[in-house]
Amino acid sequence: MKFAKLIISFIFTVGIFFVLNTKLGAIPPIGKFLNPYSGIWQNETTEATSGNVYIPGLKGKVTVHYDAQLIPHVFAQNESDLYKAQGYLTAKHRLWQLEFQTFAAAGRLSEIIGEKALDYDRTERRRGMGYGSDQAIAYMEKYDKETLGYIQDYADGVNAYIKQLKPEDYPVEYKLLDYKPEAWTPKKTALLLMYMTKMLAGGDDDLEYTNALRLFGKENFDLLFPDFFDITDPVIPKEIDWTFIDVPQTPLPESITVLDTIAETISKPNPDNGSNNWAVSGTKSATGNPILANDPHLGLNLPSIWFVMQLSTPNHNAFGATIPGALSVISGFNQHIAWGETNATRDVIDWYKIEFNEDRTKYKYDGKWKDVSIRVEDIKIRGKENYIDTVLYTHHGPVVYDKNFKSDKELAGYAMKWIGHEGGNNQKTFIELNKAKNYDDYVKALQFWNAPAQNFVFASTEGDIALWIQGKFPNKWEGQGKFLMDGSKPENDWQSYIPQQFNAHTKNPERGFVSSANQHPVDENYPYFVFNDGYETYRNRVINDYFNSKEKISIDDFKNLHNNNYNLKATEIVPYMLEHMDTSSLSEKEMSIYNEIKAWKFNNDIDEVGPSIFRQWYGKLYNLVWDEFDVEDTALDAPFTYQTIYLLKNHGDHEFMDIVETEDKVETAKDLFLMAFKEAATRLEEIKKEKGDYTWLKYKATYAGHLLQALPAFSRFDIPIGGDRNIVNATSEDHGPSWRMIVEMTTPPTAIGIYPGGQSGNPGSKYYDNFIDDWAAGKYHQLNFLQSEQPTDAIIDTQTLTPKN
Repeated sequence: MKFAKLIISFIFTVGIFFVLNTKLGAIPPIGKFLNPYSGIWQNETTEATSGNVYIPGLKGKVTVHYDAQLIPHVFAQNESDLYKAQGYLTAKHRLWQLEFQTFAAAGRLSEIIGEKALDYDRTERRRGMGYGSDQAIAYMEKYDKETLGYIQDYADGVNAYIKQLKPEDYPVEYKLLDYKPEAWTPKKTALLLMYMTKMLAGGDDDLEYTNALRLFGKENFDLLFPDFFDITDPVIPKEIDWTFIDVPQTPLPESITVLDTIAETISKPNPDNGSNNWAVSGTKSATGNPILANDPHLGLNLPSIWFVMQLSTPNHNAFGATIPGALSVISGFNQHIAWGETNATRDVIDWYKIEFNEDRTKYKYDGKWKDVSIRVEDIKIRGKENYIDTVLYTHHGPVVYDKNFKSDKELAGYAMKWIGHEGGNNQKTFIELNKAKNYDDYVKALQFWNAPAQNFVFASTEGDIALWIQGKFPNKWEGQGKFLMDGSKPENDWQSYIPQQFNAHTKNPERGFVSSANQHPVDENYPYFVFNDGYETYRNRVINDYFNSKEKISIDDFKNLHNNNYNLKATEIVPYMLEHMDTSSLSEKEMSIYNEIKAWKFNNDIDEVGPSIFRQWYGKLYNLVWDEFDVEDTALDAPFTYQTIYLLKNHGDHEFMDIVETEDKVETAKDLFLMAFKEAATRLEEIKKEKGDYTWLKYKATYAGHLLQALPAFSRFDIPIGGDRNIVNATSEDHGPSWRMIVEMTTPPTAIGIYPGGQSGNPGSKYYDNFIDDWAAGKYHQLNFLQSEQPTDAIIDTQTLTPKN
């Protein structure tokens, strides 16, 4: 029984860990937690999937069919009832997760965890998460009350479920943390969407790059961090003709970079947040129908990020992965089209140095003093007095860093300009995609999407395939946003935005497929400034080479590609290292490891040792190369993997290869290969003693961790799956394909899918993690796409949601 294991782990638990693996809290009241009438034991129940449930505010009956995977197939008579039902059912199966992630987004963890969450909460408040969600609500109140009304319907559905609960019915995490759910509001949905914006478009290196430019000079900076690598296999094929674009790039002003020293920056999203998607046309498909696939790469969490549903009204019928807290299907299909997303990682955060007057009520802009605005953040702390944090706002955005937060400058600060603060109506895009019937409807739906920038892949039963890189992108002058800018100069502001119709896109390309894997969106011929924002350079080439090598592509080919473990990165550096490393000083054990990696065929399969040796060897090598970036009290990010390998192979005697601490010797790449290999061999022998061997299965030790990471009983460890970062099967320790979907555009579409979790958020349920083993084995489940309210053989139970008089 899972809860028996929980008690054992609970005894040794000294704190609660949030998703960020930050220790944040303490043990709850044991008596209340273990109470046999209202405590944890009440949670080991099966989900109710039949009978009548009365829901206030419904206009008509809603039928919910459940299949053997606990996927709800929802049939409502109108949109309002559909979203009420979606909110109700999501809360029923995922209530704690639904709410906890919005507490994280809002910077409210201190309310439930305590004082150790204060720094995290202050960071999120200063990042402007609450401000951005307020802007989104304000936009909808002004321009789209219909969508806001649907979001309220969703909230009403969540609240209908919460009101049915007694304390003994609360999900176990509420009992563990000793608090209770609160009412859902439209702002919480806006916060959830802001949270996704942060996770996928909340990264930047402007301040780190400013430090690097100051320390190493422009020539070195341009070598280490080029706008384009020496190879480019972009999302949008190189042969695209951009002459239809008639709005020019913003001209370059007379601008001087502010070369301040920045000691520390706020937390950034996981750099592995990405995805793959692709679609092949009917001419390249083995069946003659377009086929589309998507696999977003996110944290391997329990409960899972995704909750699969079918959402149907008389006007539309959609199926796929939803995100608890947001309306509609996010990655899925309907009777006419299929769609999916990957992260486009465009640079949509810029930083500005702000100069204040003596009492910090004004800031300098265009030779004048401009009033600051103030947002008072009242942070509640469990068991303590509230913490009041006053955040100053400029026209650029919030002043994240000032004398009160991660800076010692009395009359200066750094303000963040972020597309996430612009408001907008992202939820509308998915509502419209769920109803779309063709390519034109798809393009119209995308116009509402501001951030995070996404590569939206598309296929239709009419035979079209397409891919749009969609977001609201500033039309920057060349080089704008790489470094800290002077916030007093109007020419440094975002002057305009790229018109949506000029966002890079392709429809029915001659090569017969579209694909994206977080690589560079375009080549150098695109007429707007797009610089290297840490773009992927390996998965995309494997995917495109795979499609180019085959005349016809089948569903099985799609499955094989999803689960492809080929390590292109290793093939481009390991043979070079083996050839150029002096092996004369290797010991017998070291030589044995050398021979093991020499025999490796570059597949990261679970029974291989080559991937483990490579991970250790390259990791040690990377640290030796970039020891210059280990500077005290200075925020720096070392160069990207691809450029590191390029320099090792082409500039092996560059000054950066020299170890800083060895003043009496000048090292080259060849020396570093040997030093790193010996260090790696020592560590591999230690791992062998700890784990028995260093096969990739044991070395990588993939796990799906509960959002409260200190609870082993609620997590799954040592999941037998290969892959790694930069591999199409991008599964690392706790990150990877969070939803694999393949859709063939038959009429109606047929689809398969799988994700590393289960439909239930209750750790006591058999549906909590029941998909994980099949997911790890590369298996898929048939997605039972019902064409009417009439149940099929796939349905095992039916529940009716009825209006409450």
